[in-house]
Amino acid sequence: MKQELSRVKEPKRFDFILASIIVVMILTSLLSIYSSLKLVPASYGGYGLILKQLMWAVVGLVAIIVIMYFGNDALYDFIKIVYWILLVMLVVLFLDMMFWKITGRHFPGGLIEDINGAVSWYQIPGIGTFQPSEFMKIVLIVKTALIIDEHNKDKTDDTYESDLNLFYKIIKTCLVPVLLILLQPDTGICIIIFISIAIMTLCSGVRKEWFTIGLILVLVVCALFFYLYLFQRPFLEQFIASYKLKRFDGWIYPEKNYIDEGHQLYTALLALGSAGLTGIGLQPDTIFIAEAHTDLIFVVFGQSFGLIGALFILILCFALDFKLYTITIQSKNPIEKYMICGFLAMMVYQQIQNMGMVVGLLPITGITLPFISYGGSSLLSYFIVIGLVMNASAKAKKLSDYVYSD
Repeated sequence: MKQELSRVKEPKRFDFILASIIVVMILTSLLSIYSSLKLVPASYGGYGLILKQLMWAVVGLVAIIVIMYFGNDALYDFIKIVYWILLVMLVVLFLDMMFWKITGRHFPGGLIEDINGAVSWYQIPGIGTFQPSEFMKIVLIVKTALIIDEHNKDKTDDTYESDLNLFYKIIKTCLVPVLLILLQPDTGICIIIFISIAIMTLCSGVRKEWFTIGLILVLVVCALFFYLYLFQRPFLEQFIASYKLKRFDGWIYPEKNYIDEGHQLYTALLALGSAGLTGIGLQPDTIFIAEAHTDLIFVVFGQSFGLIGALFILILCFALDFKLYTITIQSKNPIEKYMICGFLAMMVYQQIQNMGMVVGLLPITGITLPFISYGGSSLLSYFIVIGLVMNASAKAKKLSDYVYSD
């Protein structure tokens, strides 16, 4: 008689290692924000930034508890409702942006304002800002995991036609919200979404030839871009805004553009290079660093604690990534496998981009460092990720959790 494995229990293990990593990252975040206060305008709130970050961390802890109480399966249907709510919020932001460009004013009520030229946030009195796109990237990763799982259950063979059908389903779900985010404009979030979902798709069981095709396309696009950037700049400016191309000027030639486009990179290199092995201490103010509490928080920590501090954050990020990787490998649930794979891709890309841009390896962008940079919406969204991962980690991971049944 054929015997099948059946689950006899679903143990509620609490992942203390993952929890410990997150606690250390939050403490590091609070210390980094404190160290950045002399570089942040007083109008931003001073020590209130630390209290707000702590408040959002507490809210994130409550979110983890709620997610772990209900479980991932119960939240998958709810995620569909959240998708439409966030989509409506993105549409309202888009309409406000169009109204602002035409009239020079935002919708009445003061709930929406532009920050650094982008209309991406709702203003919540007494609390701060709410950025729907931060949560939409999480929702799209979860929905894509559900789409991949359903597709794999229904498909009968591995063909190019089947893969194209999967691509169509994912694009149909992601295209509208990504376009709305891109128009805010927020290119950084769009890149995060694209990379996360691309990695999930490649890990979903599609034909490996797609990886080769995708890699060739990326190389061709990059080669074409840099050819036009270096030799046909006027032609390229017809398709890409000049302020975006100036970011590449600041990246490739920081010394020539240290007053304007290359200022952030130039000062970041000065701050890190002058910090030495142990840094110059808390709240440095010898070198001004723009966006010290958000995009360039790694520079502040590196300047305060030197090479040792920079290596500490690198090790901390690696510990988080490796933990997510081990949970992905151990998970028996395909939905959670795909989902955590997307979360891992999101984290790794943001870490590489944020830390790589301040040492000149990548262009400067507005991408923050997960769990370290200041930001209520982003921090809460990452806590939601940890809640979902905690549930996946808590499920059966060993053969001893299964028995043979008739």
